[in-house]
Amino acid sequence: MIEMRCAVEEDIHLPDISFCRVCENAYGINRGIYNTIDAYFYQKGHRDIVLRRRIILSFLQFIGARSAKLNKKSSYKFGNGGLIEKLDSFTNAHLS
Repeated sequence: MIEMRCAVEEDIHLPDISFCRVCENAYGINRGIYNTIDAYFYQKGHRDIVLRRRIILSFLQFIGARSAKLNKKSSYKFGNGGLIEKLDSFTNAHLS
C-alpha cells in the first residue's frame, strides 16, 4: 500500500506526456480521452495540476476503466456523450 502511494505521488509529478502514458497503460484511455478529462476538471475550477491529476486518477478508478469493455486498441469506449455523463456523475458524487 505504501509503495503504491509512493508510485502515485511520483506519477502525478511526471511531465504531461508521461502522466498521460501512465493513464493509458493503467486504465486503457487514450490521449484524447485524457485531454477531455483534464479539460473538464480544469473548466470546473480545478486549476492546480497536482490536485487535478489526483482527481483524474480518482475518476479513472471510479469508472473502473481497466476492467471496462475495451476495443481492439485497448482504449476505453464511452459512447456518444458517455464520457461527460460519467464525469458529471463523478463530480456530483465526489466533488460537490
